[in-house]
Amino acid sequence: MSRRANGEGSIYPYRNGFAAHVWIVTPKGRRQRKTVYGKTRPEVHDKWLRLHEQARRGPMVPVSPRLRDFLERWLEETVRPTLSPATTSNYEMFSRLYIIPDLGDRKLDKLMVRDVQVWVNTLRKRCQCCFQGKDAARPEPQCCALGSCCHEVASDWTVHQAWRVLRGALTQAMREELIFRNVAALVRVPMPRPKRQAVWTVDEARRFLESARLDHDPMYAGYVLLLTLGLRRGELLGLAWEDVDLEAGEALIAWQVQRVDHTLLRRQTKTPSSDAPLPLPEIAVRALERHRVEEARRRLAAGDMWGDCGLVFTTRLGDPVDPRNFHRDFKLRAAKAGVPVVPIHSTRRTCASLLVALDVHPRVAMAVLRHSRIALTMEIYSQVSADSTREALRLLGSELRLPDGGNA
Repeated sequence: MSRRANGEGSIYPYRNGFAAHVWIVTPKGRRQRKTVYGKTRPEVHDKWLRLHEQARRGPMVPVSPRLRDFLERWLEETVRPTLSPATTSNYEMFSRLYIIPDLGDRKLDKLMVRDVQVWVNTLRKRCQCCFQGKDAARPEPQCCALGSCCHEVASDWTVHQAWRVLRGALTQAMREELIFRNVAALVRVPMPRPKRQAVWTVDEARRFLESARLDHDPMYAGYVLLLTLGLRRGELLGLAWEDVDLEAGEALIAWQVQRVDHTLLRRQTKTPSSDAPLPLPEIAVRALERHRVEEARRRLAAGDMWGDCGLVFTTRLGDPVDPRNFHRDFKLRAAKAGVPVVPIHSTRRTCASLLVALDVHPRVAMAVLRHSRIALTMEIYSQVSADSTREALRLLGSELRLPDGGNA
């Protein structure tokens, strides 16, 4: 009979397989026996070695928590104190709608690579309207609740984001030594290809601003800042008068307004690179001067009802502007101006495209757009227009043409 390997003396037959135990110390300092199971002796031996090594490192949790319980604790103790409220809200949404319904009852140490792969594949095929009961919750059902499935499957971006949240949670579980490997990281979920965003031409941007100016739109100055400085929506709505120096022609972009869980929050900008004073073009200075005069009239008309939040762009009663309302007004203005209705964030692309057309150096454009990495700016610079490509190929053909007029 061959000699048993080290540790195999602790392995004993159990039901239809084998089992082994290790004495561990709990976080409360109590000694407790923890058992591992398997169908074969080598399988149990490997589990026993891993458990023994983990017990040697320090206190252990005797019972692996369910994924739903760990996610709840991770969101509260790790995500909320370290990430922005908007990011925290997104993590909670992806956990609640996409992760917990399928994987929430699995123990952390029982979660396998195949479980995650099946989950990802299911998200790509399953109608979320049916699964989440969206149509059934409507006052008047329109599709799935009536037996006519609308096939509202999760987008590639949604699947990727849900997988990233799960991967981040399991990474924290590894740091806490609750698991030995991150099974989500072993599943390949390709990064979705970004959709090409529509960008206004110079003429379309001019028509948009002219329409707002002629109609005395109260957000005209804001539209000017969007297109000339490439401000983000939250940065524009978070701009305060104390951060604007019209005499020097500068504005400090350091705050933003976000809507998180039905609440408007004013918080610092995304990255320190955004916290830099920007020189204001003359058109922006004139627009802000006119906006300040109009604000004084609104303040006088509102009287004691004026909110006086100190922001540049407010409602007619001086309160912060809801980003959703601003987005709606922006789309209505674009339609009225007769230009393509694009997302507000596309105005940053428009600003960047104008900088490209003016042959502005990428480093200068990076400072204007307040990108944290030059790679973000170069991505925009690499997306030249079709007309530019056509002109470049025409010039290349002219250079390669033979002196006698023939082709190479």
